[in-house]
This record gives sequence, structure tokens and C-alpha cells, in this order.
Amino acid sequence: MSAGTVAVVVPAHDEEALLPAALAAVGRAARHPGLAGTRVLTVVVADDCRDRTSAVARDAGALVVGTRFRNPGRARAAGVRHALARADAAAPVTWIATTDADSVVPHDWLVHQLARAREGWEAVVGTVVLPSTSPLATPHRIRYEATRPPAGTPWAHPHVHGANLGVATTAYLDVGGFPGLATGEDHALVEALERRGHRVLRTARCPVLTSPRLQARARDGFGAYLAAMPRPAGA
Repeated sequence: MSAGTVAVVVPAHDEEALLPAALAAVGRAARHPGLAGTRVLTVVVADDCRDRTSAVARDAGALVVGTRFRNPGRARAAGVRHALARADAAAPVTWIATTDADSVVPHDWLVHQLARAREGWEAVVGTVVLPSTSPLATPHRIRYEATRPPAGTPWAHPHVHGANLGVATTAYLDVGGFPGLATGEDHALVEALERRGHRVLRTARCPVLTSPRLQARARDGFGAYLAAMPRPAGA
């Protein structure tokens, strides 16, 4: 697959504190030497924000879409629409990557996704890790990797995260994009892709560092999962 333009979509609700690190990481990934000749559009969807999220995003050079949805599914979909509309006709958006405002992608995140696209994959479903300094890191890893095979064997993991997801534009449009769900829009998109027979790669090769906060912005999202996770006393 030849990627003329890659769109990175980041939904954000009152994320002025964590968004700078997220956008700095996306910027590093966009400047990777392996992306020479590829345009990267970063779109932050400031969804029902009452803080400086929009200003922080603009200061980082991102395009900003203001919404009042308070709905991650609708916010991600709005970000994708904006990116598709802003793309140059000579270099259309051929790949859509999404992450979250409380997450930090690795420097080779986009290069990794586009390499998989060139292999014929139409979606890349990645994993997340918690900071090693968090007391939740070890219990999370044990539970999260319960189905992981022995070292050296690829892990077709069962997880889906909007913080680490990429999809070819043609496949995204074929299934109607992100549904307007308050939670689980990422799972719904991947399930729709699989039902339609698109090639979906589940891989742990390029994990994204994400926040261990328990009071997450998305209702019943990853923060709720962490809060409900069994863990040792004192963790």
C-alpha cells in the first residue's frame, strides 16, 4: 500500500495536562525517517472541553475539531471526517491511525502500521502497556497477557484499543467508520471489519504506553477496566 497521507485522530475531553506528551509522541512518530514522502495530518477532537485542550492542540500544530458530543465514537468519527476533508486530492488519506490523549505512542508506531499495510493488512490492532512505575503495571500485565503464547510465538491477542489502532481508509469507509457509541466504538469497528472479511492483524509488536488513571474520560473504558481489575492488596 502506498500512503500519500496518514491521518492520526486523537479524541480529547479536558486533556490539557496529558495531551502535550501525547502530541509530542505523535510528532516524533510522524518525523520518523521511514515516513519520508508521507504527509501526516494530526487531528485532535476537543469534545465538550472546558479547559485549554484546543489551545494545547493548536500550539502543537494539530488540526482541531470542536464538538459537544461527549461521546468517543462520534468524536473519533468526526476527526476522521475532518482529516479526509482536509487531505490533498493529490495525496489522499489512505491510512487512519487513532490514539488517545492520555497515551504515548512509540517513535516507530506509524512506520510499523504502514509496514503491515504494505504486507496487505487492512487494519492493525495493537496492545497497550502501563508505566513501569505504576503499582498496577504488573497485575495488569499478568491478566492482560494471560493468553500470550511462549516467547517467539506471535500473539494474536484478544484486545482492542482506540489508543493503538490503524485502518486503511477504504476498509474504514466500507464498514461505515466508527459508530456513535459512548464506549466500545473501537471494538465495534474491528468487529465490523472482521465480519466484512477485511484482513485484520492483531499484534503486540508495537505497544502504546497509556495512563493508569482509574478515573478515565470514557465511561466504562480502560480506566473502568483497571479499577475493576483484581490486584494484590496495596497495589
